[in-house]
Amino acid sequence: MQISGRFAVAVHILTCIDYFQDSQNVTSEFVASSVNTNPVIIRQIISRLKAAGLVDVSRGVSGMRLSRLPENITLYDVYVAVESVKGKLFRFHPNPNPKCPVGKNIRNALGLYLDEIQESFEENLNAVKLSDIISRI
Repeated sequence: MQISGRFAVAVHILTCIDYFQDSQNVTSEFVASSVNTNPVIIRQIISRLKAAGLVDVSRGVSGMRLSRLPENITLYDVYVAVESVKGKLFRFHPNPNPKCPVGKNIRNALGLYLDEIQESFEENLNAVKLSDIISRI
């Protein structure tokens, strides 16, 4: 399993918006130059961030702004906004052999651990604020 690059790019976008919003018209083209990617990719991610209520987008002079203060945006908020993982991170094979002792018991034996891993992952993302990232720039 690997988190897509959208997550890191989304954090980059939000950090750029905060860093430059008072001195620069922050457009998708401007952010794309910082990320060093195509503006179309930036616009796709910005669309997800906007739908999640993390950014406000205005055409023309004002560009983009954060919808919330950076200390009120967690990495978990960003993750949920841009990643397509819904529900459980880990999937089980749908039809293990119920006649096999391993197949019959693997969900119960492994499921608890995977649930704990996901919970820890989400707690760690919730513990980091966008403001923590910004302060390190």
